[in-house]
Order: sequence, then structure tokens, then C-alpha cells
Amino acid sequence: MKMQILKDEKAQGSAELILIFGGIIVVVIVAGIFYKNYVLGLGDEINNNDLQTVNKNLTDLKDKLS
Repeated sequence: MKMQILKDEKAQGSAELILIFGGIIVVVIVAGIFYKNYVLGLGDEINNNDLQTVNKNLTDLKDKLS
């Protein structure tokens, strides 16, 4: 009887660890998706600002040369 209880408790502990690791993996994946979207959004802002600056500088240079 005692041996059966010990086996049941070991199995329960293993199942709990699997659920904990599974939960951690899900949280990491969701965080990675949000981080990816955040970084991609920053890249667009940087590219747009840089493009506007370069465009303005080229326009100024054109005006000076004309």
C-alpha cells in the first residue's frame, strides 16, 4: 500500500514539473512575439526618420547647386 502511494506521488510530481515547464515555454513564446513586433515597429520609425533626413539633405543640396 505504501509503495503504491509513493509511486503515485512521484508521478504527480513529474506531471507538475511538465506543466510548469510547459507554462514557462508558452510565456516565453508570447513574450518573444511581442518583443519581435516591438522591435520591428522601432525599425520602421528609425527608417522613416532617417529617410526624411536624407531626403531633406538632398533637397537642400539640390537647392544650393541650382
